[in-house]
Amino acid sequence: MLSHEQIWSAIDALAQRYGFTASGLARKAGLDATTFNRSKRLGPDGRERWPSTESIAKILAATGASLDEFMSVVMRRGPAPSRTIPLIGFAQAGSDGVFDDDGLPVGAGWEEVAFPGVADEKAYALEIAGDSMLPLYRDGDTIIVSPTATVRRGDRVVVKTVEGEVLAKQLRRQTAKTVELASLNPEHPDRMLGLNEIAFMARVIWASQ
Repeated sequence: MLSHEQIWSAIDALAQRYGFTASGLARKAGLDATTFNRSKRLGPDGRERWPSTESIAKILAATGASLDEFMSVVMRRGPAPSRTIPLIGFAQAGSDGVFDDDGLPVGAGWEEVAFPGVADEKAYALEIAGDSMLPLYRDGDTIIVSPTATVRRGDRVVVKTVEGEVLAKQLRRQTAKTVELASLNPEHPDRMLGLNEIAFMARVIWASQ
């Protein structure tokens, strides 16, 4: 039987594995920043409070971690091994020949970064350049992109157009013909693109904080 301590310790460990504080992970998952505070783990009468299954599902979605990975942390079977993934500059990403038709990096000779716990073997890192994605992403920040993750409304995504433009936006709405993208920086306009204008769209599963 799982214990109260095991579950909360696993949430702390998962946050650390993906570069967050407990409050940072809560915000990333769209929860109140105090959701995982230690003060919330016991009630005023001293009774144990357990995180909801909805909260756990949200942090798995926010980090891209699998349920198996979370349970391995719960059962303390050891951390996921660190592996390296390609690191691509944002300017490079717009060049021809960097990605294949499925949005996967091609070729060799990329710089690499070590990153633990990424289940998607096709994941790669993008280094942000410029200020067009402020205040969420700053110049020099690194984001991890999963080309195989399901993209849902509200997700932060990287989009490359057939013209070679690379965008980091939030998916507002997708229809059979168009994609609406909300700008992360209020000083930059939202975009609406036809599906025939998009080379690929991939979900951002992690960002340096």
